[in-house]
Amino acid sequence: MSLISIENYQKSIKGNHIYKMSIFAQKVKNMSLSKELETRSNGSCELCEANPANNIYSVPHATGSDLDSNIHLCDKCLAQIEITEELESAYWSAFLPNTMWSEVAAVQVMAWRMLNRFRDETWAHDALEMLYLNEDDLEWAKASGEHLTNVEDNLHRDCNGTLLIGGDSVSLIKDLDVKGSSINAKMGTAVRNIRLDPNNSEFIEGKVDGQNIVILTKFVRKIN
Repeated sequence: MSLISIENYQKSIKGNHIYKMSIFAQKVKNMSLSKELETRSNGSCELCEANPANNIYSVPHATGSDLDSNIHLCDKCLAQIEITEELESAYWSAFLPNTMWSEVAAVQVMAWRMLNRFRDETWAHDALEMLYLNEDDLEWAKASGEHLTNVEDNLHRDCNGTLLIGGDSVSLIKDLDVKGSSINAKMGTAVRNIRLDPNNSEFIEGKVDGQNIVILTKFVRKIN
């Protein structure tokens, strides 16, 4: 074994050791954060306060410590926040006007953002009129842009108005010619594990006959 190969071997061993230590440190950090959130939330969702908290959610655009920038959430609240299911105004109106007064800044910020998703509804509008955030927390809340957009404009929906999420399967409702290809995708063709176009809610991507294609959402029906 040459001197150079020995040096490379030693570097490899050292790099692997550092990587394993980094992974271990991250696990310890996550365990510590989980325990701190468990203590703060008493094991309940910090938004609805009714369901068991099974998820650690990092509130986007935070600048504080891990504990200050994370909240404990139930499966339902997380699915609603990440829009992996239909948004339910009645669900949020039952508790947001109360939990928005939480002493935890991250909870208040998340409440403000969710209220803005429903700001055209009386209950949410009234709650936003009453909710006070200090200057730093309001800046944090506004960083998401929730107050500037209509969340519905960014949702992908099929021909029946059903919400589409990444990984769904759909079927074509009409024959489609694929531009720049000889492929003719027939009505009823299943397109599985779709991807959503982040820049246009009318487009999804998927494979037909092994080729990636872009499809208009109005020409598909969700099948799972």
